[in-house]
Amino acid sequence: MSSVVGKRYRIALVEDHESVAIGLAAILAGEPDLEVVHSARTVAGLLERTGRELDLDLVILDLRLADGSAPEDNVRTLRERGAEVLVFTGAENPFLVRSAAKAGVLGVLRKSESAETVVAAVRRAASGEQVVTTDWAAAIDGDPQLSDVGLSPRQEEVLTLYASGEKASRVARMTGLSEQTVNDYLGRIRQKYADAGRPAPTKTDLYKRAVEDGWLPVPERAPRG
Repeated sequence: MSSVVGKRYRIALVEDHESVAIGLAAILAGEPDLEVVHSARTVAGLLERTGRELDLDLVILDLRLADGSAPEDNVRTLRERGAEVLVFTGAENPFLVRSAAKAGVLGVLRKSESAETVVAAVRRAASGEQVVTTDWAAAIDGDPQLSDVGLSPRQEEVLTLYASGEKASRVARMTGLSEQTVNDYLGRIRQKYADAGRPAPTKTDLYKRAVEDGWLPVPERAPRG
């Protein structure tokens, strides 16, 4: 017990919205055991400042960064260099949250949480503990408000490829399955969705289900002119 008394956790922020970075740093500044030692707009920028090995207990990472980097790649890069990661996000895109969660983050925290909740989550993550929130659980298991259809990993693969626009013949070549097997999988997938009360009779419906379950990214909205 005495070995952890007075420990000061070293934390870095990777956030490209200046106001969010300043606000988060201010929230943590009053905590005697939490020290923000670096802040950068990208993971690459953080590595330029710190070198290859990160002498950090935690990196708080925004999912959407202006450099277009993939959340999954960012998480893996940081973890390979010895830092644990807590995602701090608006959580508006279940695909991005899921990809980061699968890369091994300690938790997913919404930016809308109270300062008290943020501090508690950062402290837990900095000490190496998982921060179990609804968003983190949903990223791993799917949206809890949607009925789970229980797809196998192979069915998920076929669904993702087919729903993204590939023809069954192309999916067969990409997966090493026969076209008939692919069609059999698609039939079973449709049946599972129907049994769960989420029918998907058309390819467009399968695409919608794949987005809902986080297998495909939410389509970006075109900017208004």
